[in-house]
Amino acid sequence: MGISKENLNLVLGLKVSWLRQQRGLSLKELSEKSGMSISYLNEIEKGKKYPKADKIMSLAEALGKPYDELVSLQLDQQLMPLSELLSTSIMQEIPFDLFGLKKSDLMEFMTNAPARFAALIDTLIKIARTYDLSVENLLFGALRSYQEMQNNYFPEIEKKAAAFRKQYSLEGERLTYAKIKSLMEQEYGYNIDEEELAKSVELGHFRSLYLPKKPQRLYVNTRLTESQQLFSLCRELGYEVLELKERVPGSSYLKDATFDQLLNNTHASYFAGALLLDKDDLAADIETWFESGEWNTDALEAMISKYRVTPEMLFHRLTQIMAEKFQLGQFYFLRFNHDTNTGALKLTKELHFSKLHSTHGIGFNEHYCRRWITLRLLKEVADSNKEGVTFGAQRSLFHNTENEYFCISAVRPLRLSPGVNSCVTIGFLMDQRFKRKVRFWDDEKVVRSVVNRTCERCPIEDCSERATAPVIHEKKLREERIARRMDELFAEGSTS
Repeated sequence: MGISKENLNLVLGLKVSWLRQQRGLSLKELSEKSGMSISYLNEIEKGKKYPKADKIMSLAEALGKPYDELVSLQLDQQLMPLSELLSTSIMQEIPFDLFGLKKSDLMEFMTNAPARFAALIDTLIKIARTYDLSVENLLFGALRSYQEMQNNYFPEIEKKAAAFRKQYSLEGERLTYAKIKSLMEQEYGYNIDEEELAKSVELGHFRSLYLPKKPQRLYVNTRLTESQQLFSLCRELGYEVLELKERVPGSSYLKDATFDQLLNNTHASYFAGALLLDKDDLAADIETWFESGEWNTDALEAMISKYRVTPEMLFHRLTQIMAEKFQLGQFYFLRFNHDTNTGALKLTKELHFSKLHSTHGIGFNEHYCRRWITLRLLKEVADSNKEGVTFGAQRSLFHNTENEYFCISAVRPLRLSPGVNSCVTIGFLMDQRFKRKVRFWDDEKVVRSVVNRTCERCPIEDCSERATAPVIHEKKLREERIARRMDELFAEGSTS
């Protein structure tokens, strides 16, 4: 990918700053030599200004470099990693502004110690290549971080969903596919196609597809359950009500999407969840569930039936209102898919709001601990060929820590992927607040298990669920033994 006009400014600024420091010049001295003000030079070095040709000529003379060399995209060998960074789509796609950063801020980091910063970037690029991390992976990671920073709660979208319900007299009403379809056709001029995706071989994996021609056409896959079809319509309403322009063309086609498209898809999906599961109504149902002193799945099944949603929709909504309504902000959410034909397990969604539990390493071909209820439940369903939704709960204590989670999972088959089961899990950190809020936390029927991150890192001995040897843990132990023996030798040498 070529360097954008904006990044041309950054490259020039980087070269000017680097050359000035190489020659031991202060900004004041360069100002005197070039005839430019200190403030203007500062703007150039930060990548905010790109001077005209005559001023670049003055800079080149002051820095002792030919004009062509100064404006070229070539950097010294020490700074080449920065040029590579600026040439990639990373600088165009990563949403620095969401994290309170501007590209000019990054430029300041670069110019303070460009050689060291370049070495850091070179290391990160090599790590990314080693583990085949794409821009797509980075964007999804940025999106997850953004959701976690917001506790996955967006009050403005909640207000928009509530206002929409009021505008169309939907308060207290359980929404149906027919009701929302009629509203979209009459109020927004949509043409809803319910045939094409269900019969198409090439497009049959899409849940929905949007065609922006007039009249607007939305293709809905009727091979989905009615609740999933309803969610597709409500997400489309989210694009309209929130006035989101940049969109992923299909609900299952996120590859090569820009960050804005991914973010809009998240916000539109959030609107759909808020519309289908009113937070106040749902909170009242959850309160009743939490007050029960006995663990059972009746309450979950009742909520799924009442709100006409899938377990995943319900669990997602729980992640959005737990901190706001119950002050329970210490939890994680995972979604694993299990291909029963090949045995392959794939982590397809993760959010961590406790900052204690981590699945890092899963993408690097490590084996997620089989003691967690997520994988245990997927195996049970595959072995028994169960159909429909299967729920389960487990208390999971991290090995050699005090971090214990109350984990609730739901497994169901994927309608558009025969032979694939999906398990969503929400795990609450069992701190004192959780134990006060959730009365069934110590129900003896709930299985308890000591868990770890991955088999490769796990020191638990005689684990019958282990998928592979603890090679990373054993390597760490060897390194610790070597370090201790070296310390002993040094200590012996100093006293002899």
